[in-house]
Amino acid sequence: MNGGALLAECLKNEGVDTVFGIPGEENLDLLEGIRRAGIEFIMTRHEQAAGFMAATYGRLTDKPGVCLATLGPGATNLVTATSFALLGGMPVIFLTGQKPIRTSKQGRFQMLDVVRMMEPLTKYAKQIVNADTIPSLIRDVFRIAQEEKPGPVHLELPEDIAGDETNVRPYQVTPLHHTIPDREAVRTAARLIREAEHPLLLIAAGANRRKASQALRAFLDKSGMYFFSTQMGKGVVDERHEQHLGTAALSADDYIHCAISKADLIINVGHDLTEKPPFLMSRTDTNVIHINYSPAHIDDVYFPQHEVVGDIAESVRELTEALDPCEKADVSYFKLLKETIEANVYAGYDETSFPNTPQKIVADIRQALPENTLLTLDNGMYKIWVARNFKAHDEHSVLLDNALASMGAGLPSAIAAKLVHPDRHVVALCGDGGFMMNCQELETAVRLGLDLIVIVIRDDGYGMIKWKQTGMNMPAFGLDFDNPDFVEFAGSFGAAAHRVTGTGQLPELLHDCLHRSGVQLIETPIDYSENVRVFFEELRKITCRL
Repeated sequence: MNGGALLAECLKNEGVDTVFGIPGEENLDLLEGIRRAGIEFIMTRHEQAAGFMAATYGRLTDKPGVCLATLGPGATNLVTATSFALLGGMPVIFLTGQKPIRTSKQGRFQMLDVVRMMEPLTKYAKQIVNADTIPSLIRDVFRIAQEEKPGPVHLELPEDIAGDETNVRPYQVTPLHHTIPDREAVRTAARLIREAEHPLLLIAAGANRRKASQALRAFLDKSGMYFFSTQMGKGVVDERHEQHLGTAALSADDYIHCAISKADLIINVGHDLTEKPPFLMSRTDTNVIHINYSPAHIDDVYFPQHEVVGDIAESVRELTEALDPCEKADVSYFKLLKETIEANVYAGYDETSFPNTPQKIVADIRQALPENTLLTLDNGMYKIWVARNFKAHDEHSVLLDNALASMGAGLPSAIAAKLVHPDRHVVALCGDGGFMMNCQELETAVRLGLDLIVIVIRDDGYGMIKWKQTGMNMPAFGLDFDNPDFVEFAGSFGAAAHRVTGTGQLPELLHDCLHRSGVQLIETPIDYSENVRVFFEELRKITCRL
C-alpha cells in the first residue's frame, strides 16, 4: 500500500472510527485510504470547526479525535482549535498535507512551515519524511496525545510521502496506565484533613477525566465535607448534592468565595493551571492539598503545602479509606452559606420581565432539559451565568471552555457530542457573536441528519466585553453589531427555526423541539442589565460574616 493508505490503516488500528476535516489535493491518497479503511469522514465547512469537533470527540471519549486539513490556509485555520485542545486538555491528532518535499514545480505556492507553527501549540509536531516510519509515529503520537495532561499532536504528510509504496504494518496497540499515589502522601493528606476545622473540597478540570465521579461521591459521603467546582469541573459530582455549594464562575467576590475564605484547608482535586483560577493563594492563606496526575506548577498564586500525585480516582479512593470521621470539622458555616446561595443564586430573580434575564433563561433551560442531555456552550457573558446558575447532573453534561475560552466552539462541539452520543439529547447554547463565527456548520448538522437543538441568545453585541467596559467606567463604544434574521437564516439551511417573543415561551419551545427530529434553532433575546445589578451592585454588598 502507499503511505496514505498505511496511515489510514494505522488510524483504524488505533480504534479511530471518525475523522473530521476538509481535504485538499495533497490529502487525496490519505482520503482514499480513509475511505477504504471504512472510517467515517465528516466534512465540515471550516477547518476551525473540524478541529473543535475533533477536540470535543477526544474530550468525551478519552480517545484522540482526528482532524484533517490541507497545507497553507487549511493548516492555519486549525490554530484556534489546536489551542483549544492544548489548554483544555483534549486529545487530538491533527493531520495536515504538504507539497512534495523531494521535488516541487510550484515554487513556494501556499507553503508555510506548518510544523514550526504547530510546535508551541501542541505536545508534539513532526513532518513525516519516510512512509516506513508511519506506524511507529502513529503509535507514538496516540500515546503522547493521551498521556496526562492530554492534548493535541500534529503530523504533516507531504504529498510524495503519501504516494510512496511501503510494506510495513501498524504496531500493536498497548494500554496506558497511570501511576498510583504514594501511600505516605495519602496518610499525610488524611491527617491534614482530620486536623482541619473547616475543610473544603474543590473539583477542577482534571477530575473530569478518567471517571473520578464515583470515588469523589464516596469521599463526600464518608467525610461529610462541602464542595464546589471550577467551570470545567462541573457535574463530576451531581450538583443537586446536599453538600454542593456551587461553581466558581467568577475569580473573586461571589458567595462561593465566602466558603473559600472560611476554609482552613482546601483539597484541590484536578487543578489545571490553564483554567481561570477559582481562588488566589497568599503566604498567610488557607492550606491546600493538591491531588492530581502530575505535581503542581508552583507560582505566586498557587503553591500547595501538600501533594498526592497519581491517578486521581485511585488517589481519592485510597484517601477515603484512610480517612476517619472528621470529628473536628465544623460544617455549620457551609450549611448556612448553602442556604444563602440557594436563595440568592438559584432564586430571587425577576421571572416576568421580557426580554428575560439571564437567570430566567438558565432556569428555563435547566427545567426543560431531560436528565441525560448534553449542553455545549460557546463563549460569552451568558457562559458565566450558566456556570454559576445551572446545576449539572452528570460529568461532561455541560461542555464549556474555561481555558482558551474561544468563541465559535458551541455549535461544532454539539455536532461532535451528538455523533458520540446519538441516543442523548444535545443542545448548543450560543451567543449571537459566537454563533456567527461558525454558523456555517448548520449545513453540516443538517447534512448529517442530526437531531440537534441550537439556542441563540441575542443581544446584538459582544456582551461580556460590554460588561467589562462598563465596570471600568468607560462609555459604550465599538461593541454593537447587527444580526441576520436567525429564523430565516436557519431556514435557509433546511433547519427548523423558532423565535421567543414573550416570557414563558422558551421552556415550551424547548420541550417541543426535544420531541422533533432534525436541527431546531431557537432565537431568544436577553436582558443583560442584570450583569450590572448582580455583579457590580449585589455582590459588592456581600458580607461573609466569617
